[in-house]
Order: sequence, then structure tokens, then C-alpha cells
Amino acid sequence: MTIRKRITAPTPKFFKVLRNIGLVLAAVGGTILTAPVALPAAVVTIGGYVTVAGGLLSAVSQLTVEEEQPQQKENDGK
Repeated sequence: MTIRKRITAPTPKFFKVLRNIGLVLAAVGGTILTAPVALPAAVVTIGGYVTVAGGLLSAVSQLTVEEEQPQQKENDGK
């Protein structure tokens, strides 16, 4: 499968949900990292991990596509 076909192929519903969850996690982690108040180092570290995990989850889910079904020959080899 070429990159162009993979980008334009439909994403399964399950992975669309995972992609959205990943986007939310990345947004929450980014908000923690850019908070205008001083936060404990552990919270900032967790925010960084949540941001990376959300970004990876979104990226992998976006690249997942439904498998193309091979077309059967019209005469089925007869």
C-alpha cells in the first residue's frame, strides 16, 4: 500500500475513537506543561509523558486503515 493510498483510506471507527482520546490526552498534557502557576516537578513530568503518549496514540491511530479485500476473479478459476 502506498503512502497516498494509506492517507486517503478510511480509518476504522475504533481507531477514530482512540485518535480523539489521544488528542485529548495531548491537550491535557500540554495544558499542564504550560500552566502559569508553579507546579511540583512530578506533575510537570507526568504532563510531559501524557503529552507524548497522546501524540503517539493519535499518530498511530490516524495511520491505521481498513484492510483492502482482494477482488475475486469473476469465474473463480473455472
